[in-house]
Amino acid sequence: VHPAIRGEVWEFLLGCFDPESTFDDRDHIRQARRIQYARWKEQCKHMDPHVGSGKIITAPIITEDGVPIKDPLVLLEAATPDQQASPITTKNGDEANQSSANRLTDKQTIEWKLTLHQIGLDVLRTDRSMVFYEKKENLSKLWDILAVYAWIDKEVGYCQGMSDLCSPMIVLLNDEADAFWCFERLMRRLRGNFRCTQQSVGVENQLQHLASIIQVLDPKLHDHLETLGGGDYLFAFRMFMVLFRRELSFGDSLYLWEMMWALEYDPDMFSTYEESGPATDRSAQGYKPRVKSTRQFGKYERANMKSATNGVDGPVPISVFLVASVLKENSQKLLQEARGLDDIIRV
Repeated sequence: VHPAIRGEVWEFLLGCFDPESTFDDRDHIRQARRIQYARWKEQCKHMDPHVGSGKIITAPIITEDGVPIKDPLVLLEAATPDQQASPITTKNGDEANQSSANRLTDKQTIEWKLTLHQIGLDVLRTDRSMVFYEKKENLSKLWDILAVYAWIDKEVGYCQGMSDLCSPMIVLLNDEADAFWCFERLMRRLRGNFRCTQQSVGVENQLQHLASIIQVLDPKLHDHLETLGGGDYLFAFRMFMVLFRRELSFGDSLYLWEMMWALEYDPDMFSTYEESGPATDRSAQGYKPRVKSTRQFGKYERANMKSATNGVDGPVPISVFLVASVLKENSQKLLQEARGLDDIIRV
């Protein structure tokens, strides 16, 4: 996709708009979504004034018990240059009494505030070699979007790796709200990857599919990986989580994403947004699937429809086959050089 229209094309590929919609239809939906994003952002700003302020938090601002942290490091990072020149002083005992009085009791708000500094740390590490992120306003956009998403998707919240997925949206779409909705649509596909429990990891099914494919495609490599203790294929975890953003250049990863989305394109994934529920409340999202010609589906989806492989669990994602191809391509090198799990990751 040509860079000049990439952002607009992504909105279609990710299901932000119906492919049969008119310009006026899209403009109406876009304006409604911008208003909704502004409402969510205002909610977050009410809970923490750093949201929308152009600042980024990189140190904890609250304890797990809900007590605000009056740490000089946090105050220094959050303050503007003018504010930094005026030190904050408190009388003995006033700070402790004030913190106790301001203690939060809402569990969801506490959990959200606990993620803000982690989002900040990850934002400062995301695509920092790009000139685009030399502007602090672009960094703050990324932080704001992730902070708002962490609030509305309380089941998943924020997890490391989301900043890598959201960053291209900031680069491609000028309006912060449009970038948010593009990211939200991508997360509808990938949020299951970030739902980890003590019993399982979010990408467990994909790792199992990968193991089955390599066992058939290259039995010798599979046996070698099992011997090294990599039979669970957890070394491929990062590739699934951030869709090769760490393995490929920024440009190449975008080409790969577009190919995957085009092949897996499903016109029924479009839904008009309803204001009655958050992004993760599917019953309130107002999904309105329409009968489409199979020609409007991506090539991969058409094949799944013909072979009836799209059952309850859905088809195996293309990303699984991409990772399998990477392993197959490096099979000989892995067999000759890999003598431990660290070697597998390095190779």
